[in-house]
Amino acid sequence: MENYGGGRVTCAEEDRISNLPEHLIDSILERLLLEETVRTSILSKKWRYRWTKMRALVFDEHFFKKYAENGAFGHNGFIRIINKVLILHNGPISKFLLHIPSINMFLDSFEEVDQWMLLLSRNGVKELILTNSSQCYKLPSNVFSCLELTKLKLENCFFKPPDEFKGFVNLNDLDLQNIDFGANLCGTEVNLPQLTKLNMHTCTNVYNFNIKATKLQTLFVISCPDAILLRLLQSPCLTLICISFQKPIEDNVQVEKTTLPIMLSNLPKIVVLYLDGVFFKALIEEKIPKWLPHPVNSLKRLFFLNFQLGDLDQLHGALCLLRNSPNLERLSVTSFQMRFRLIRYDLEPASDHLEDPNCLDCTLDQLQTVEMTRLEGSKPELLFIKLILAHSPSLLKFTIRPSKFSDVQKRLDIAKDVMQFPRASPKAKMFYLNP
Repeated sequence: MENYGGGRVTCAEEDRISNLPEHLIDSILERLLLEETVRTSILSKKWRYRWTKMRALVFDEHFFKKYAENGAFGHNGFIRIINKVLILHNGPISKFLLHIPSINMFLDSFEEVDQWMLLLSRNGVKELILTNSSQCYKLPSNVFSCLELTKLKLENCFFKPPDEFKGFVNLNDLDLQNIDFGANLCGTEVNLPQLTKLNMHTCTNVYNFNIKATKLQTLFVISCPDAILLRLLQSPCLTLICISFQKPIEDNVQVEKTTLPIMLSNLPKIVVLYLDGVFFKALIEEKIPKWLPHPVNSLKRLFFLNFQLGDLDQLHGALCLLRNSPNLERLSVTSFQMRFRLIRYDLEPASDHLEDPNCLDCTLDQLQTVEMTRLEGSKPELLFIKLILAHSPSLLKFTIRPSKFSDVQKRLDIAKDVMQFPRASPKAKMFYLNP
């Protein structure tokens, strides 16, 4: 005990953390590394077994690297440590994060991992994050019985639910990276009635991922060229979409086709839209209409990724979106890098179209911010900048960043040309940044 100003403070009064509500103590422990949480057992008798009731168990890459550097693992040591924690654990596990190291160096097979998944399926796990640096891991069937899941993140796994699986009824966040959906899933519909966020990156056989998610709000599809997007793009609650194929679609890849007008007609609440040049070109019909049946009134921010303004098809599509988005506030165009370009376009048709005084046919009344990145200084790029400046009376900021592969003279020429273009907005400021 200590004496301060004539008063006495007992140890119990000093131990304010122990007297906090249980849910706050759990929240504090969950923010510590696992080894630090275990060390709290030496604080007092009251803390001796508290760590065994933690609802969040994190065996992430940091945990693995730290113990591997200290030589604590050895062959199958990784398994022994996690098994010991799970044996001593007492109570439900709401969050489980596991990083699987190399199967050749630290474990013999995925048999133990399967057992951990079985344990989780019986503990009401709500958040499961599984990253994998080993060979592709086939998810055991008991993972699909974790119906209390609200968040699921999988990396480098084989996803094949059992025939009786109907879906995750409580899942609202699904993140899938480097996932193989196999070749025989067409008949299995995965029902995700509460899903609001879906992220798929570098997945294969996605055309077999038959998903139903009517409440989906955020969709990211990156480097999944065989994805069936038509069903996903019909989710009426979508507010943010990012689709990037990043490389041309191969002829033998199964892709469900749609068009720009059809896609936009199914997105009544879209606010933010990211489209790359490859996917955008796949949306373009032989003759895209100038005006859509219904304007995209909700769209506020539009991003063109790996875009080629010298491709007449992509240019037509871009102008169509601009023309039919009356409330657009922000526009960003990231050009495809010349060094890595596989296809070279004849720039004259695009240039001729942009020089037509009626190529846009409208003013962009709400547009305030524009960004042009990786500029190479081609004639279509400069004409597009000129067009936007001339049709944006509310523009406040226009930022240009040239390609890092352009020489100093080319960058200077771009700056000279752009600064001479007339501006519809008296408040528009031009920013020219180094690559």
